[in-house]
Amino acid sequence: MSLEFAWPWLFAALPLPLLAILLPRAAERSLATLRVPFFTAVNTPSLLPTKQRSNLRLLLAIAAWLLLLTAAARPQLIGEPLHLPISGRDLMLAIDLSGSMESDDMMLNNRRMNRLHAVKEVAGEFIERRTGDRLGLILFGDQAYLQAPLTFDRKTVRQLLNESAIGLAGKKTAIGDAIGLAVKRLREQSQENRVLILLTDGSNTAGTVDPMKAADLAAQEGIRIHTIGIGADEQLMRGFFGSRRVMNTDLDEEALKAIAQKTNGRYFRGRDLASLEEIYQLLDELEPVAEEQQLYRPVDELYRWPLAVALLLSILIALTNRGLLPGVRHV
Repeated sequence: MSLEFAWPWLFAALPLPLLAILLPRAAERSLATLRVPFFTAVNTPSLLPTKQRSNLRLLLAIAAWLLLLTAAARPQLIGEPLHLPISGRDLMLAIDLSGSMESDDMMLNNRRMNRLHAVKEVAGEFIERRTGDRLGLILFGDQAYLQAPLTFDRKTVRQLLNESAIGLAGKKTAIGDAIGLAVKRLREQSQENRVLILLTDGSNTAGTVDPMKAADLAAQEGIRIHTIGIGADEQLMRGFFGSRRVMNTDLDEEALKAIAQKTNGRYFRGRDLASLEEIYQLLDELEPVAEEQQLYRPVDELYRWPLAVALLLSILIALTNRGLLPGVRHV
Protein backbone atom coordinates (compact mmCIF):
# COMPACT_ATOMS: atom_id res chain seq x y z
CA MET A 1 0.00 0.00 0.00
CA SER A 2 1.08 3.58 -0.62
CA LEU A 3 -0.17 7.06 0.24
CA GLU A 4 -0.71 9.39 -2.70
CA PHE A 5 -2.43 12.72 -3.41
CA ALA A 6 -4.85 12.96 -6.34
CA TRP A 7 -4.45 16.77 -6.61
CA PRO A 8 -1.01 17.61 -5.14
CA TRP A 9 -0.88 20.94 -7.01
CA LEU A 10 -3.30 22.38 -4.46
CA PHE A 11 -0.40 22.66 -2.01
CA ALA A 12 0.70 25.66 -4.11
CA ALA A 13 -1.97 27.60 -2.19
CA LEU A 14 0.02 27.22 1.03
CA PRO A 15 1.24 30.90 1.17
CA LEU A 16 -2.22 32.42 0.60
CA PRO A 17 -2.73 33.31 4.30
CA LEU A 18 0.42 35.52 4.14
CA LEU A 19 -1.24 37.62 1.46
CA ALA A 20 -4.30 37.94 3.67
CA ILE A 21 -2.05 39.36 6.43
CA LEU A 22 0.12 41.67 4.28
CA LEU A 23 -2.65 43.30 2.26
CA PRO A 24 -4.62 44.69 5.28
CA ARG A 25 -1.37 46.11 6.75
CA ALA A 26 -0.65 47.98 3.53
CA ALA A 27 -4.14 49.40 3.64
CA GLU A 28 -3.63 50.51 7.25
CA ARG A 29 -0.45 52.46 6.32
CA SER A 30 -2.27 54.29 3.53
CA LEU A 31 -4.99 55.34 5.98
CA ALA A 32 -2.67 56.27 8.84
CA THR A 33 -4.29 59.73 9.26
CA LEU A 34 -7.74 58.27 9.73
CA ARG A 35 -9.04 59.10 13.22
CA VAL A 36 -11.25 56.69 15.10
CA PRO A 37 -13.19 58.60 17.76
CA PHE A 38 -14.00 55.45 19.75
CA PHE A 39 -10.45 53.98 19.60
CA THR A 40 -9.99 54.44 23.32
CA ALA A 41 -13.08 52.39 24.04
CA VAL A 42 -11.96 49.63 21.67
CA ASN A 43 -8.41 49.58 22.98
CA THR A 44 -9.33 48.39 26.44
CA PRO A 45 -7.20 45.67 28.07
CA SER A 46 -10.24 43.51 28.74
CA LEU A 47 -10.91 43.10 24.97
CA LEU A 48 -7.36 42.43 23.79
CA PRO A 49 -6.11 38.82 23.77
CA THR A 50 -3.12 37.86 25.85
CA LYS A 51 0.12 36.86 24.15
CA GLN A 52 -0.44 33.25 25.14
CA ARG A 53 -3.92 33.31 23.65
CA SER A 54 -2.67 34.92 20.43
CA ASN A 55 0.12 32.38 19.95
CA LEU A 56 -2.22 29.45 20.56
CA ARG A 57 -4.75 30.81 18.08
CA LEU A 58 -2.00 31.29 15.48
CA LEU A 59 -0.79 27.71 15.88
CA LEU A 60 -4.33 26.37 15.62
CA ALA A 61 -4.98 28.46 12.49
CA ILE A 62 -1.78 27.25 10.81
CA ALA A 63 -2.60 23.62 11.62
CA ALA A 64 -6.21 24.01 10.37
CA TRP A 65 -5.00 25.58 7.10
CA LEU A 66 -2.50 22.75 6.50
CA LEU A 67 -5.19 20.15 7.19
CA LEU A 68 -7.67 21.85 4.84
CA LEU A 69 -5.08 21.87 2.06
CA THR A 70 -4.30 18.21 2.75
CA ALA A 71 -7.99 17.30 2.53
CA ALA A 72 -8.43 19.33 -0.68
CA ALA A 73 -5.46 17.53 -2.27
CA ARG A 74 -7.40 14.23 -1.81
CA PRO A 75 -5.08 11.88 0.04
CA GLN A 76 -5.61 8.30 -1.07
CA LEU A 77 -4.44 4.95 0.23
CA ILE A 78 -3.61 2.86 -2.85
CA GLY A 79 -3.88 -0.90 -2.30
CA GLU A 80 -1.97 -3.77 -3.86
CA PRO A 81 -2.75 -4.55 -7.55
CA LEU A 82 -5.57 -7.04 -8.12
CA HIS A 83 -6.05 -9.07 -11.30
CA LEU A 84 -9.58 -8.86 -12.68
CA PRO A 85 -10.68 -11.15 -15.51
CA ILE A 86 -12.43 -9.65 -18.52
CA SER A 87 -14.49 -11.60 -21.01
CA GLY A 88 -16.92 -9.09 -22.46
CA ARG A 89 -19.65 -11.78 -22.51
CA ASP A 90 -23.28 -11.23 -21.55
CA LEU A 91 -24.84 -14.57 -20.65
CA MET A 92 -28.55 -14.97 -19.89
CA LEU A 93 -30.07 -18.11 -18.35
CA ALA A 94 -33.74 -18.92 -19.04
CA ILE A 95 -35.11 -21.62 -16.72
CA ASP A 96 -38.45 -23.41 -17.13
CA LEU A 97 -40.63 -23.39 -13.96
CA SER A 98 -43.69 -25.10 -15.48
CA GLY A 99 -45.55 -27.84 -13.64
CA SER A 100 -43.78 -30.67 -15.48
CA MET A 101 -40.45 -29.63 -13.87
CA GLU A 102 -41.80 -31.30 -10.74
CA SER A 103 -41.30 -34.76 -12.27
CA ASP A 104 -38.85 -36.67 -10.06
CA ASP A 105 -36.95 -38.61 -12.72
CA MET A 106 -33.48 -37.31 -11.73
CA MET A 107 -31.11 -39.19 -9.43
CA LEU A 108 -28.35 -37.90 -7.12
CA ASN A 109 -26.48 -40.34 -4.86
CA ASN A 110 -29.27 -42.92 -5.29
CA ARG A 111 -31.78 -40.27 -4.23
CA ARG A 112 -34.60 -39.28 -6.54
CA MET A 113 -35.16 -35.57 -7.12
CA ASN A 114 -37.30 -33.43 -9.38
CA ARG A 115 -35.97 -31.74 -12.51
CA LEU A 116 -35.84 -28.22 -11.09
CA HIS A 117 -33.80 -29.41 -8.10
CA ALA A 118 -31.31 -31.04 -10.48
CA VAL A 119 -31.08 -27.82 -12.52
CA LYS A 120 -30.38 -25.81 -9.38
CA GLU A 121 -27.60 -28.19 -8.40
CA VAL A 122 -25.81 -28.12 -11.75
CA ALA A 123 -26.62 -24.62 -13.02
CA GLY A 124 -25.62 -23.15 -9.68
CA GLU A 125 -22.10 -24.53 -10.05
CA PHE A 126 -22.02 -23.33 -13.64
CA ILE A 127 -22.88 -19.80 -12.48
CA GLU A 128 -20.07 -19.86 -9.94
CA ARG A 129 -17.54 -20.73 -12.66
CA ARG A 130 -18.52 -17.84 -14.95
CA THR A 131 -15.87 -15.44 -13.69
CA GLY A 132 -15.75 -12.25 -15.74
CA ASP A 133 -19.19 -12.72 -17.37
CA ARG A 134 -22.26 -10.62 -16.77
CA LEU A 135 -25.06 -13.03 -15.91
CA GLY A 136 -28.83 -12.62 -16.00
CA LEU A 137 -31.71 -14.90 -15.05
CA ILE A 138 -35.13 -15.35 -16.68
CA LEU A 139 -37.80 -17.61 -15.19
CA PHE A 140 -40.72 -18.64 -17.37
CA GLY A 141 -43.98 -20.57 -17.18
CA ASP A 142 -47.22 -19.07 -18.50
CA GLN A 143 -45.17 -15.89 -18.98
CA ALA A 144 -41.50 -14.96 -18.81
CA TYR A 145 -40.09 -12.79 -16.02
CA LEU A 146 -36.71 -11.14 -15.62
CA GLN A 147 -35.54 -12.33 -12.22
CA ALA A 148 -32.03 -10.87 -12.37
CA PRO A 149 -30.74 -8.28 -14.86
CA LEU A 150 -27.24 -8.68 -16.27
CA THR A 151 -24.74 -8.35 -13.45
CA PHE A 152 -21.28 -9.43 -12.32
CA ASP A 153 -22.80 -10.49 -8.98
CA ARG A 154 -22.80 -14.25 -9.51
CA LYS A 155 -23.71 -14.91 -5.88
CA THR A 156 -27.01 -13.03 -6.17
CA VAL A 157 -27.92 -14.73 -9.46
CA ARG A 158 -27.34 -18.16 -7.92
CA GLN A 159 -29.36 -17.23 -4.85
CA LEU A 160 -32.30 -16.08 -6.97
CA LEU A 161 -32.14 -19.35 -8.90
CA ASN A 162 -32.15 -21.35 -5.66
CA GLU A 163 -35.18 -19.40 -4.40
CA SER A 164 -37.24 -20.15 -7.53
CA ALA A 165 -40.14 -22.58 -7.18
CA ILE A 166 -42.21 -24.68 -9.57
CA GLY A 167 -45.38 -22.90 -10.64
CA LEU A 168 -44.03 -19.49 -9.62
CA ALA A 169 -44.50 -18.26 -13.19
CA GLY A 170 -47.45 -20.51 -14.03
CA LYS A 171 -47.96 -24.15 -14.98
CA LYS A 172 -47.54 -23.87 -18.76
CA THR A 173 -44.45 -23.19 -20.91
CA ALA A 174 -43.91 -19.92 -22.79
CA ILE A 175 -40.65 -20.66 -24.61
CA GLY A 176 -41.16 -17.93 -27.21
CA ASP A 177 -41.79 -15.27 -24.56
CA ALA A 178 -38.62 -16.30 -22.72
CA ILE A 179 -36.51 -15.97 -25.87
CA GLY A 180 -38.17 -12.66 -26.73
CA LEU A 181 -37.47 -11.22 -23.27
CA ALA A 182 -33.85 -12.38 -23.43
CA VAL A 183 -33.40 -10.78 -26.86
CA LYS A 184 -34.91 -7.53 -25.58
CA ARG A 185 -32.44 -7.43 -22.69
CA LEU A 186 -29.39 -8.57 -24.63
CA ARG A 187 -29.93 -6.32 -27.64
CA GLU A 188 -29.51 -3.28 -25.36
CA GLN A 189 -25.91 -4.31 -24.72
CA SER A 190 -23.00 -3.40 -26.97
CA GLN A 191 -21.05 -6.58 -26.28
CA GLU A 192 -20.32 -8.90 -29.18
CA ASN A 193 -20.54 -12.11 -27.13
CA ARG A 194 -24.22 -12.34 -26.17
CA VAL A 195 -25.50 -15.79 -25.25
CA LEU A 196 -28.78 -17.28 -24.07
CA ILE A 197 -28.93 -20.71 -22.42
CA LEU A 198 -32.53 -21.93 -22.46
CA LEU A 199 -33.54 -24.96 -20.41
CA THR A 200 -36.94 -26.61 -20.65
CA ASP A 201 -38.60 -30.01 -20.36
CA GLY A 202 -41.59 -29.36 -22.57
CA SER A 203 -42.93 -27.58 -25.64
CA ASN A 204 -44.31 -24.12 -26.21
CA THR A 205 -47.84 -24.17 -24.76
CA ALA A 206 -48.33 -20.54 -23.70
CA GLY A 207 -47.25 -16.99 -24.42
CA THR A 208 -47.75 -14.59 -27.29
CA VAL A 209 -44.44 -14.97 -29.16
CA ASP A 210 -43.74 -17.81 -31.56
CA PRO A 211 -40.43 -19.50 -30.59
CA MET A 212 -39.21 -19.67 -34.20
CA LYS A 213 -39.88 -15.98 -34.82
CA ALA A 214 -38.11 -15.15 -31.57
CA ALA A 215 -35.15 -17.27 -32.69
CA ASP A 216 -35.05 -15.43 -36.03
CA LEU A 217 -34.95 -12.13 -34.16
CA ALA A 218 -32.13 -13.42 -31.96
CA ALA A 219 -30.18 -14.47 -35.04
CA GLN A 220 -30.61 -10.99 -36.56
CA GLU A 221 -29.25 -9.44 -33.36
CA GLY A 222 -26.27 -11.82 -33.31
CA ILE A 223 -27.41 -13.55 -30.11
CA ARG A 224 -26.41 -17.21 -29.81
CA ILE A 225 -28.89 -19.60 -28.16
CA HIS A 226 -27.92 -22.93 -26.61
CA THR A 227 -30.97 -25.06 -25.78
CA ILE A 228 -31.17 -27.86 -23.23
CA GLY A 229 -33.96 -30.41 -23.16
CA ILE A 230 -34.23 -31.98 -19.70
CA GLY A 231 -35.99 -35.14 -18.56
CA ALA A 232 -35.60 -38.89 -18.72
CA ASP A 233 -36.80 -40.81 -21.76
CA GLU A 234 -39.28 -42.66 -19.57
CA GLN A 235 -41.25 -41.56 -16.54
CA LEU A 236 -42.45 -43.69 -13.65
CA MET A 237 -46.17 -43.02 -13.24
CA ARG A 238 -47.86 -44.09 -10.02
CA GLY A 239 -51.53 -45.10 -9.96
CA PHE A 240 -54.10 -47.15 -8.05
CA PHE A 241 -52.89 -50.35 -9.68
CA GLY A 242 -49.16 -49.77 -9.08
CA SER A 243 -46.46 -47.97 -11.04
CA ARG A 244 -45.87 -48.09 -14.76
CA ARG A 245 -43.32 -46.55 -17.11
CA VAL A 246 -44.47 -44.21 -19.87
CA MET A 247 -42.52 -42.43 -22.59
CA ASN A 248 -41.72 -38.76 -22.10
CA THR A 249 -43.43 -37.16 -25.08
CA ASP A 250 -43.78 -33.60 -23.76
CA LEU A 251 -40.34 -32.47 -24.85
CA ASP A 252 -40.27 -30.82 -28.27
CA GLU A 253 -36.71 -31.67 -29.28
CA GLU A 254 -37.19 -30.70 -32.91
CA ALA A 255 -38.15 -27.15 -31.97
CA LEU A 256 -35.22 -26.81 -29.55
CA LYS A 257 -32.81 -28.08 -32.20
CA ALA A 258 -34.20 -25.62 -34.73
CA ILE A 259 -33.87 -22.70 -32.31
CA ALA A 260 -30.24 -23.55 -31.63
CA GLN A 261 -29.46 -24.06 -35.31
CA LYS A 262 -30.98 -20.71 -36.33
CA THR A 263 -28.74 -18.85 -33.90
CA ASN A 264 -25.51 -20.82 -34.41
CA GLY A 265 -25.94 -22.51 -31.04
CA ARG A 266 -26.06 -26.11 -29.82
CA TYR A 267 -28.83 -28.38 -28.56
CA PHE A 268 -28.18 -30.69 -25.61
CA ARG A 269 -30.21 -33.48 -24.05
CA GLY A 270 -30.12 -33.84 -20.28
CA ARG A 271 -31.59 -37.22 -19.40
CA ASP A 272 -30.10 -37.44 -15.92
CA LEU A 273 -27.95 -35.45 -13.52
CA ALA A 274 -24.69 -36.80 -14.94
CA SER A 275 -25.54 -35.80 -18.50
CA LEU A 276 -26.70 -32.40 -17.24
CA GLU A 277 -23.31 -31.86 -15.61
CA GLU A 278 -21.57 -32.84 -18.86
CA ILE A 279 -23.71 -30.33 -20.75
CA TYR A 280 -22.62 -27.44 -18.56
CA GLN A 281 -19.00 -28.55 -18.86
CA LEU A 282 -19.39 -28.47 -22.64
CA LEU A 283 -20.92 -25.02 -22.37
CA ASP A 284 -17.81 -23.91 -20.50
CA GLU A 285 -15.80 -25.08 -23.50
CA LEU A 286 -18.11 -23.48 -26.06
CA GLU A 287 -18.28 -20.22 -24.10
CA PRO A 288 -14.88 -20.14 -22.36
CA VAL A 289 -14.47 -18.03 -19.26
CA ALA A 290 -12.27 -14.95 -19.28
CA GLU A 291 -8.57 -15.29 -19.95
CA GLU A 292 -7.64 -11.64 -20.41
CA GLN A 293 -6.98 -9.70 -17.22
CA GLN A 294 -6.61 -6.11 -16.20
CA LEU A 295 -4.93 -4.67 -13.13
CA TYR A 296 -7.04 -2.91 -10.55
CA ARG A 297 -5.74 -1.11 -7.48
CA PRO A 298 -8.33 -0.40 -4.78
CA VAL A 299 -8.39 3.24 -3.67
CA ASP A 300 -9.47 4.38 -0.22
CA GLU A 301 -10.21 8.12 0.02
CA LEU A 302 -8.77 9.63 3.24
CA TYR A 303 -9.79 13.31 2.88
CA ARG A 304 -12.50 12.99 5.54
CA TRP A 305 -9.94 12.58 8.34
CA PRO A 306 -7.91 15.81 7.86
CA LEU A 307 -11.15 17.63 7.11
CA ALA A 308 -12.68 16.47 10.40
CA VAL A 309 -9.58 17.53 12.38
CA ALA A 310 -9.57 20.93 10.61
CA LEU A 311 -13.22 21.41 11.65
CA LEU A 312 -12.31 20.56 15.25
CA LEU A 313 -9.45 23.07 15.24
CA SER A 314 -11.80 25.73 13.85
CA ILE A 315 -14.06 25.17 16.85
CA LEU A 316 -11.07 25.53 19.18
CA ILE A 317 -10.10 28.82 17.48
CA ALA A 318 -13.64 30.11 18.02
CA LEU A 319 -13.41 29.17 21.69
CA THR A 320 -10.11 31.01 22.11
CA ASN A 321 -11.66 34.14 20.54
CA ARG A 322 -14.30 34.11 23.28
CA GLY A 323 -11.87 33.13 26.02
CA LEU A 324 -13.78 29.90 26.67
CA LEU A 325 -10.89 27.52 26.17
CA PRO A 326 -9.79 26.00 29.52
CA GLY A 327 -6.51 27.47 30.73
CA VAL A 328 -6.83 30.65 28.58
CA ARG A 329 -8.28 33.76 30.26
CA HIS A 330 -8.84 37.39 29.36
CA VAL A 331 -6.37 39.84 30.92
